[in-house]
Amino acid sequence: MAAAKRTPSAKQRWRRWERAHIVSQPDPWPHTYNHAAMRALALRQRDRREAFGQVVRLIVAAPGSLTGRYPGGNTGRVGAGLMTPWAAPAALAALVGGRRD
Repeated sequence: MAAAKRTPSAKQRWRRWERAHIVSQPDPWPHTYNHAAMRALALRQRDRREAFGQVVRLIVAAPGSLTGRYPGGNTGRVGAGLMTPWAAPAALAALVGGRRD
């Protein structure tokens, strides 16, 4: 998550937040923090659709992590679908114990 904050490129920042999201999903507080950071980035970019989608995800992130009902490998972005599981990138698959893409 620290790397995402320091990245100057918005495109690269999204990529890093997405990867941080994949790793943070099992833990309620980092998972929720990650969605708050994604919402802040969406607001800075004036992306209303993404910002609204992150509000919804902020509401469900902690309960989803606590109950184990989160879509593994999902990037956390609006385009990913709220409960759609994805294959984790190969570099992260070992960390999250998920499928590889």
